[in-house]
Amino acid sequence: MKRAAVIEKLVDAIHLPIGRWDREARLVFCNAPYLAWSGRSELQLLGRTLEQLYGEEAWNAARGAFAAAFDGETASYERLLTHTGGESRWCRVQVFPEYERSGEVGAVYTVAFDVHDFVTARQALEAARARLSKFAENIPYPITYVDRHYRLIFVNRAYVAAAGAGATEVLGRHIGEARGQALWERHRPYFERALAGEPTEYTRLVELPGQGARWVRTSYVPDFDADGRVVGMYTMLVDVHDLKTRQQQLESSIERDPVTEVLSRRAIIDRIEQALADRRAGSVALFFVDLDGFKTVNDMLGHRDGDAVLARIAQALVSAVRSEDSVGRFGGDEFLVLARVPDREAAAQVAQQMIGAIRASAAGQPALAQVTASIGYALAPADADGVLKLVQRADDAMYFAKRSGKNRAAHCSAAPV
Repeated sequence: MKRAAVIEKLVDAIHLPIGRWDREARLVFCNAPYLAWSGRSELQLLGRTLEQLYGEEAWNAARGAFAAAFDGETASYERLLTHTGGESRWCRVQVFPEYERSGEVGAVYTVAFDVHDFVTARQALEAARARLSKFAENIPYPITYVDRHYRLIFVNRAYVAAAGAGATEVLGRHIGEARGQALWERHRPYFERALAGEPTEYTRLVELPGQGARWVRTSYVPDFDADGRVVGMYTMLVDVHDLKTRQQQLESSIERDPVTEVLSRRAIIDRIEQALADRRAGSVALFFVDLDGFKTVNDMLGHRDGDAVLARIAQALVSAVRSEDSVGRFGGDEFLVLARVPDREAAAQVAQQMIGAIRASAAGQPALAQVTASIGYALAPADADGVLKLVQRADDAMYFAKRSGKNRAAHCSAAPV
């Protein structure tokens, strides 16, 4: 069997459409899969140019690759096949030269590969990337991408507006250079944590152009490569002012007693725990204040006016101590007061100040004249070093003061244990 015949059989055995084209781009040979692929006979194909066979659009897609192949290079192109009459499909055509004995390229071969699934998947990915890019560019929150060297690689329109600098002024530059060293030092710990692989957030009050002081939160999200290494990070700044102020209002409502506006029971207990944990601050005195005669006034005036009396007395207690001391409502007509004092004598003076302030609050209020206070107090760590024990000792001292005639104060040492 002649060599040419062997080659033709071999080419037919390859299940890919293969064609041979002369320098005029005329098809001079094709294998059996090519005939099936084109849906035509040899008589309809051979001797005709690619443009004659498949149209001007097909030739425009192939022209560059053919020219490169006739220059001795292997090239390829992609086009959507529409000649089969069925569903259009994408194919990639590889074009490579055939050299003559003289060393010149006398013809080129084409091999077609069905790449429809690959191309459609690529197009979908490119479309998704375009949508994501458009979203990132137009989202009203400042977004950046920062590499491992803290250089700004991407900034969106909102970031440019917030930074007050054009994208070309900041891209490729270290954050400290682009935004200033002071800002960089404040944000640096969060960038470092993100580069260590830990997502983190930073909420702060900032002055925004045209908006005044606003609470904002920056999120730092690490970007991992396929091997799990952090190659950069994304940052996004979100205005959380309304959420933060609402949270503060909620915390305030939990921290403050709604009737008297002094600390709630939970909040005053938290303050006591914090004071006892801070041993460097020295001793503190806890005063347990119970009102004498309030029930009678409450029954006489009603609960609404009774609440007003409680609020008046609570403010009297606040006025009797320093701003750094704490006053809280323990429940009913009972209050806890936490004050830093150097010794028991100073605590006794504070107790007398509170008794006097409550008495003064009744001035001009005949109905309040009979309201006084019995106060018991204990010092930490001298009398107790735990919250519950300290409250209990102050409470015992208060009951001792009440049994001793009311409208007075007593240290826990005077109460029987």
